Amino acid sequence: MARYTGAACKLCRRENQKLFLKGIRCVSDKCAVERRNVPPGGFGKRRPKHSEYALQLREKQHAKREYGLLEKQFRNYYKFAVKQKGITGENLLRVLETRLDNVVYRLGFANSRREARQLIRHGHFRVNDGKVNIPSAQVRPGDAIAVAGKSRNMARIKFALESTARGEVPGWLEVDPDNLAAKVLDMPTRDQIDLAVQEQLIVELYSK
Repeated sequence: MARYTGAACKLCRRENQKLFLKGIRCVSDKCAVERRNVPPGGFGKRRPKHSEYALQLREKQHAKREYGLLEKQFRNYYKFAVKQKGITGENLLRVLETRLDNVVYRLGFANSRREARQLIRHGHFRVNDGKVNIPSAQVRPGDAIAVAGKSRNMARIKFALESTARGEVPGWLEVDPDNLAAKVLDMPTRDQIDLAVQEQLIVELYSK
């Protein structure tokens, strides 16, 4: 599967905000956004004024990079969101939030979505007692997520649960850190999605 292999901190500098792509480093004094808050590609380079198209593009790039997706993947999610009932922008964020790698990250079992993706690929999680190694798998209300038995003593997972890199567990999820298990209570609403992006601009961009 294709994936971005470049420097993660450059993406945060380009978007001029923390995307929390490197976990605990993003909340430390080593964060690139705080140490060198200029766009990549030149020392001291100023941020230009954005046109309407540029603003729409930046919102799309922000969301795409936050969830760790490539352009084709993100566009396919948008096409799926258009076919659903309701507001397209909110549908798009909802389907991105319910990816398994994002859920594992939101639950606090990983310090970043990138780390969550790797843990899932290596078979360290179970969904409804079944092995799942596809990070893009969609979860549904009622799904039970747990750390696999052989992985319950992994230092990376325990460290993630104790770290400050993640925020609070959203209301549509329920986690039992003692038993390394969790449950999906409901589909997320817009106010439960902690993402500072104007999804309507993304819709306007793809609607052209």
